[in-house]
Amino acid sequence: MPSVRIIDSHIHCGVQNVSWGWETVRPLLKAAGIQGAGLIAPVEDIYDRTDFHFLDTPAWQACRRAAHSYLLSLSDPDFEIFPYFFVWNDFAYEDLGPEYVAVKWHRHANEPEYHYDAPRCREFLQAVRERGLPILLEETLRNTLFFIEQLLPAGVPLIIPHLGGLNGGYLALERAGVFAHPQVYADTALASVWEIEDYLGRYGSERLCFGSDYPFGHPEGELDKILTLGLPEARLQAVLAGNFRRLCGR
Repeated sequence: MPSVRIIDSHIHCGVQNVSWGWETVRPLLKAAGIQGAGLIAPVEDIYDRTDFHFLDTPAWQACRRAAHSYLLSLSDPDFEIFPYFFVWNDFAYEDLGPEYVAVKWHRHANEPEYHYDAPRCREFLQAVRERGLPILLEETLRNTLFFIEQLLPAGVPLIIPHLGGLNGGYLALERAGVFAHPQVYADTALASVWEIEDYLGRYGSERLCFGSDYPFGHPEGELDKILTLGLPEARLQAVLAGNFRRLCGR
């Protein structure tokens, strides 16, 4: 096990519409030797992903606030906690306080769409830029490319989860030049060993972050994929914690 404090940068944690509380996540991280957790509210607490025509309501806005409040309430002497702010179509930059280390932006092709043309979307992105926060973007291939080309503010790091597995696929993003973009990072959650090795061979280890995507991936199993790569210590430390810590300003 490397000497660096390992950070799992991609964990879903929440207790309203699912049962993925910290008390469930904690022992899994402890068993894997992981000491830091990038915590993201469950999609189920952000919007109704089963309704393509979903319209936001005050009740859902309250649900989002409660989901974020839960993450901010967590404190554990054995772990560093890195809370994400999960944005939806109210683009509530007024709630984007200094406690958050990153922004989560998420939808699948069959889910309700972000209002990218809304003035508040640009205002939210300006707030993200002013606060120096990275964005974890999980979107369709088309919208991923649109986001990078039309919306991504200068200097704002963009993390592609799963090495692009749910953004159109690793190879599609690689062919489109996404990973070569100087602002684009990636995380390893649920990516194959081949994809991780190919990425490292092409782009190096300075923009890749370890993550598990719990509960969809198991922290120990996802960590084992990284440890079996045989990376030199400096590159291993960068992937397991250093890159994410640098992005978060910690």
